[in-house]
Amino acid sequence: MIRFECDYATGAHPKVLEKLVETNREECPGYGTDGHCARAAQLIRDLCQAPGADVHFLVGGTQTNMTVIAAALRPHQGVVCTQMGHINDHETGAVEATGHKILPVPSVDGKLTARQVADLCKAHYEDPSVEHKVQPGMVYLSHPTEMGTVYTLAELEEIRQVCDQYHLSLFLDGARLVYGLAASDVTLPDLARLCDVFYLGGTKAGLLFGEAVVITNEALKADFRYLIKQRGGMLAKGRLLGVQFEALLEDGLYREIGRKAVGQAQRLQKAFLDKGWSLLIPTPTNQQFPVIPNQALEILNRKYSSCFWCRPDGDHTAVRFCTSWSTRDEDIDALIADIQAL
Repeated sequence: MIRFECDYATGAHPKVLEKLVETNREECPGYGTDGHCARAAQLIRDLCQAPGADVHFLVGGTQTNMTVIAAALRPHQGVVCTQMGHINDHETGAVEATGHKILPVPSVDGKLTARQVADLCKAHYEDPSVEHKVQPGMVYLSHPTEMGTVYTLAELEEIRQVCDQYHLSLFLDGARLVYGLAASDVTLPDLARLCDVFYLGGTKAGLLFGEAVVITNEALKADFRYLIKQRGGMLAKGRLLGVQFEALLEDGLYREIGRKAVGQAQRLQKAFLDKGWSLLIPTPTNQQFPVIPNQALEILNRKYSSCFWCRPDGDHTAVRFCTSWSTRDEDIDALIADIQAL
């Protein structure tokens, strides 16, 4: 079976494993206070052109999202996102378990607009019983979104303006940021300038595990390590996170991974369209959502795995195909040839 259902089906990139083996016998202090974490954090500051940013390493995306959101919000505040947002649709109520309500808004392509945020805030503050409602305190974005779409720099700047107007913090989930950077005009320095906090995902970019949180807002920096510990995110062998991010960042490996996976996914997109299959949402990233006739999908499923998404009608199924650091060109070639042969 050739697996395309997600971008974390394999272990770690060989360069990451090499770095882990190379440093395996080193004796380091625990909980992320070692030299590898310090160097990885500095690499991230340099790439973001944000010398004053705080950088923290956590293990997984859900843990990172709930920790950041709980740290940023006051008890009466909630977080605005699309109804497709990962925190709303795929994290088993982790954010609500911290005591903060999610304030979802509709979306077709997974993206949140500045107008939606402004309308939600305006409606809240114009409500005569405003203090009886959960106050919006943060905007949560994913880049890429759960539908594989990306924000433009102009769109992020518009959202930042609305956040400033209504005193909202802006948090960007970067679980797949390596692919978002490869498929948009947004850069790491842009994110450091526009977001109060964001993270660079490693789990879906060739690491065994790990997410790097970047905090630029001074108000969010205080006591963040206390909250990491409280939420179960402070890894005793924290150096494992630093070592992996060193390998990912020191020689531009993250750029290479992003460009390669996006290029492979675009080849698949062309093959789907050339076959006459529509796309649920056209995307420029490593996630593709073809709408496939059920009979054809049944044949493909014998050799290739994909992720079920929805059934637009009784004769077709929309699925997700993902590429990643470990996707082989020969597997892309084989899938394209099998599509053409159907």
